[in-house]
Amino acid sequence: MKKWITILNTWLLAFGVSAAELPDEMEWLTNNEDPIFASIEATRGGEFTSSLQSFPLTFRTVGPDSNTAFRSFILENQLGLYALHPETERPIPALATHWAFGDDNKTMYFKLNPAARWSDGEPVTADDFLFALEMMRSEVIRAPWYNNYYTEEIVDITRYDDHTISVTAGSPKSRRELLNTVGVAPQPQHFYELTDDWVRRYNWAQAPVTGAYVFDEVKRGRSITFKRLNDWWGNELTYYRHRFNVDRIRLNVVRDMNIAYRHFLRGDIDTFGLILPEWWHDKTDTPEYRNGLINRIWFYNDIPRGAQGFHLNTAHPRLRDVRVRQGIAHAINMQRMLDTILRGDYERMHTFGTGYGDFIDTDIRAREFDIERARALFAEAGYDRQGPGGILRNAAGDSLSLAVTYTTQEHTSRLAILREEARKAGLDLQLNLVDGATGFKVMLEKKHEAAWLGWGGSGLYPQYWEFFHSLNADKPQTNNLFNISDAKLDALIEQYRVTMDLGAKADISRQIQQRVHELAIFIPGYQVPYTREAYWRYVRLPEAKGTRHSPSLFWPMEGAPHSTGGLFWIDQQLKAEIKADDRTFEPVLEVVETWRQKDQ
Repeated sequence: MKKWITILNTWLLAFGVSAAELPDEMEWLTNNEDPIFASIEATRGGEFTSSLQSFPLTFRTVGPDSNTAFRSFILENQLGLYALHPETERPIPALATHWAFGDDNKTMYFKLNPAARWSDGEPVTADDFLFALEMMRSEVIRAPWYNNYYTEEIVDITRYDDHTISVTAGSPKSRRELLNTVGVAPQPQHFYELTDDWVRRYNWAQAPVTGAYVFDEVKRGRSITFKRLNDWWGNELTYYRHRFNVDRIRLNVVRDMNIAYRHFLRGDIDTFGLILPEWWHDKTDTPEYRNGLINRIWFYNDIPRGAQGFHLNTAHPRLRDVRVRQGIAHAINMQRMLDTILRGDYERMHTFGTGYGDFIDTDIRAREFDIERARALFAEAGYDRQGPGGILRNAAGDSLSLAVTYTTQEHTSRLAILREEARKAGLDLQLNLVDGATGFKVMLEKKHEAAWLGWGGSGLYPQYWEFFHSLNADKPQTNNLFNISDAKLDALIEQYRVTMDLGAKADISRQIQQRVHELAIFIPGYQVPYTREAYWRYVRLPEAKGTRHSPSLFWPMEGAPHSTGGLFWIDQQLKAEIKADDRTFEPVLEVVETWRQKDQ
């Protein structure tokens, strides 16, 4: 089945029949003029070692159990048709060398780079994009979000020849939003077969990629190692020179962050994220920092931030009552957590995500901690009797509790403060720590009452369908962790998806956020407008350290949608010297505020 497209096109060409013809007088665009953001001083070689808190449940990027942190190492090692420049935000070439906009405001045309290759040496052709459409629509991948997106948002991919295609969106869009919609990635049609056992068959498959790295060694449950392709086809592309510099990326599974940090201080891990306040403030007064062997950097960025906070599962009987949900929101003393455990380093989030400009309703404020208001709402919902320990209960004897599922040990102290404060309002928070990948699976299977987690920010505009549309409610393996099914939300989301005018679209976005606030299904937590990281001195960064859109300074892969990753390199001579003797240096602590938003 996977070869029918190629066979058909070969037959058509043999008889002189063209399957499709390009429109006349198109304006083909490209972009090799924007500033280069990689360092010409970067050198190739060495091994970069990092860690994972849990081993992934699959190497698939779609289907059951695939939506984990590790997936980014594969997804962002797959180039799309183009990427976005991290400073100018204009498209830059990736798999496509040129692009053009159709007159229908729905279609973009692309000329593929004839040099593009899959990591197994096979050429990337138009047929791989046609197969991507077929695959993402197929039920065998068991991925409802992709099935829907590649049916309603991507309605067609047309082949003109081996290296020319068009992608058509489901509704007219501005050019900016077309770039946010149609930048699809191909799928290797020579590798996959869409059989009924697809999920099981490809669970641990190491599929060909278009990026610079491939799997090298996998020790199940212990480590995953990638190696760089020396003859990677993208080595000489304008915006990919001097990037993806390390020869090997080794990811060791270390389930406890404290143990991982000890590995880091020994030099067995090269960089370590210090976003957590207690790590930044309390755990950096060691000889390695004082002797200048490990540097610290506080780098402000300007990126969309996904929602962080409590996701309330409305399928649970107690949480079906909006008054209970509102009462819970007023029983959560988020500000005390921010001021104490988080040292004032983080900022309160008020909406479902931030950083999208006019698409965010800045008039919405998260419900404040208010014991009297919380108790009044609980009483209206029938929880008006005092039980053991001051926890409220209703006439049927049901105690007012909320089981909170979370996946990070370091968040226990934060949630413990919220639990202590919630008891003042008669609410019992029960904290359930579950291992990373397994815990997220519990959430996707909708087995939680409340999920405490944060999503990564992505895209140029907020995404709502996957989180709030009723088609994703009461189904496993979807991101509607709220199990919300609301007719008003559905109507707004459907209108949002087809509205072309950006001003009108932003207005609908704000209405969606207002409706989410009214339903009280999400209790906003906090946002972090920067990255803070420690790194051994031999790990080098460009002069600017990172880009406006860098979520991390030491991400080894491409980045999405902005091209930001793979900018660092290893100074192998300095590494050897540091490992060989007891040299000392001046300590380095840098704060980079180039992209700091003053109103945050």
